[in-house]
Amino acid sequence: MSNTSIGSRQPSVRRIPLAAPLRLARPSDMWFKPATSVVVATAVPNLVLYSLDRLDLVMYTMAGSLCALYGHNLPYARRARAVAGVVLGMLAGLAVSLVAASLTGSTAVLIAVGALLAAGQKLLCDATRIGPPGPVIFTFVSSAALFAPQETGQVPGHLALTLGAGAVSWLVTIAPVLVRREGPERRATARALNAAAAYTAEPGHHTRRAAVAAVHAAWQTLLAAGRPTPVRSALERLVVHAETALSAPDGGTAADTGADVARLRDWARQTRSRGPVPTPAPAPGTAAELFGVDAERAARGGAARSLLHWIAPGSPLLPVAARTLIGCALAGYICSAVGVGRPYWAIVTAASLYQANVTLSWNRTLQRTLGNLLGVLVFAAVLPVARMDPLALIGFCLFFGFAAEALITRNYWLGSVAVTPMALLVLEYSGSHPAGELVGDRVLDTVIGAGVGFLAAVLVTNRRATGRVEKALADAERARAHAVQTLAAPAATPAALDAARRRLTGSLVELREADDAAAGEWWQRALPQEAVLAAEQAGHRTLAATATRRGMIAPAQENGAV
Repeated sequence: MSNTSIGSRQPSVRRIPLAAPLRLARPSDMWFKPATSVVVATAVPNLVLYSLDRLDLVMYTMAGSLCALYGHNLPYARRARAVAGVVLGMLAGLAVSLVAASLTGSTAVLIAVGALLAAGQKLLCDATRIGPPGPVIFTFVSSAALFAPQETGQVPGHLALTLGAGAVSWLVTIAPVLVRREGPERRATARALNAAAAYTAEPGHHTRRAAVAAVHAAWQTLLAAGRPTPVRSALERLVVHAETALSAPDGGTAADTGADVARLRDWARQTRSRGPVPTPAPAPGTAAELFGVDAERAARGGAARSLLHWIAPGSPLLPVAARTLIGCALAGYICSAVGVGRPYWAIVTAASLYQANVTLSWNRTLQRTLGNLLGVLVFAAVLPVARMDPLALIGFCLFFGFAAEALITRNYWLGSVAVTPMALLVLEYSGSHPAGELVGDRVLDTVIGAGVGFLAAVLVTNRRATGRVEKALADAERARAHAVQTLAAPAATPAALDAARRRLTGSLVELREADDAAAGEWWQRALPQEAVLAAEQAGHRTLAATATRRGMIAPAQENGAV
């Protein structure tokens, strides 16, 4: 299809998909990390409380234990700060909820507080890009605490329990650094190599986009990793190989292409394994070739957006936060009006739906509804066994926590089948409740929360999505112009070329993200689709030209190991 056939298009209401959102994907290559972390972080405080015969306090320790789900895609230096921030954020939300619960018994006021917290948590998590799992865990904890019996004098002790469990979570998520210090960087580099191999095997716009994003993510990971080490320097060189594969000219023989693909995939396999990192030699005459991380830091310093940018007036994230506020409030009030005793379930259901656009929110609505309804059946089946002994209850909660992380990367609905019984079983720590009442309330909350939540997503429009695309388009054009200017300079240094490439790559990734988000909105101005496509094609050609000019990598070298 030629460029002229794709003009500015006006998004419209599309045919709503039913089957596609429920299809299973391949599991994440690191699902077991959050799964095992949350089990350990939950088991330690739960068993301590069991030994003290105070399982009624599990709700407060679980708030800290769930922090172990975060940060597993980050290098350890960044992870330590991120998980500490998650613990403090969890503590702040829980503190607001507990104080509110201790000061008022008004359901209307508590629902309003819950909706405000959910909107704030959504905005901050999207702005900081923390996750997965994103804001839903914060909302689950703070909303549940709003409707737990609370006295003002109990609040400090309950917060101390959360802080202690959060400290355990921090230790659990950081502990692997003692075994494999560069593990996250190795995984990110392996993903970049595999994405470059996929593009080399099947060149196309989609595979190139994926490879550019993977390479950019690898540079970001190496940048956040901290001080250089021999292994990180070797990983940097491998990422440069992946970049160079994207600039390789078409027309090579099938044998050459197959050899390139095999080499990239073999490097990816070795990089991901526990063995030494492959270290391909650079081209002759490029002894000072590794400028990638320094260039990434320079580009990021000029292009990074502060937290204030994302939460200030005019931010494209504000309409989504508004959807969260209105949808959660309406869901809570409607559930309360029909007599549901736990309206916070509806608040959490509504909060979990809101994704980057309406189309993705519909997908999540379908997934959440199906997963919750099936999960209620699982809960009903295991409840009699869980009530036989407190250790059985602890064991089931740990099992479902592990299963949720094992399944959710395949599809959200599949993970929800495990999350739902775990959330319901947590109520058993404070005493038994009628099974029929729990099942009926959860089904009703799910249906109301999903229906009202999605309605809010449709009615609260995000007309700023197109503006974000236009701004990203302008940024990409400026970055490309800077790269072309650097490329034309006869005395351009490798570091300058690298910095220009990093800036252009980041702007293309942001442009693609903005365009994808805007394409799923139903009501907005026309998207500059032709201009976006032209900018991406021109940007990728410029990236290829800078890589060719850079001449960093010999096509085939014998490699050693670090």
